[in-house]
Amino acid sequence: MDQQTGKYLLIAGILIVIAGLLIYFFHDYFKWVGKLPGDIRIEKENFRFYFPLTTMIIVSVLISILINILKKIF
Repeated sequence: MDQQTGKYLLIAGILIVIAGLLIYFFHDYFKWVGKLPGDIRIEKENFRFYFPLTTMIIVSVLISILINILKKIF
């Protein structure tokens, strides 16, 4: 491991803490997550299948943008 790896771990830890704080204090604003059009939900009496396709695509795009911004900064 080198210094660069430590820097990435610190940034990842800070981002996780920030995400946790946002979810803890502002959970009412995130009720739409997982209920977007395109999220697959099948519910029957004894069976529940849930696949948040649209939510995963949006989260993936946001994480990609964030990583690219962080690469340019550091």
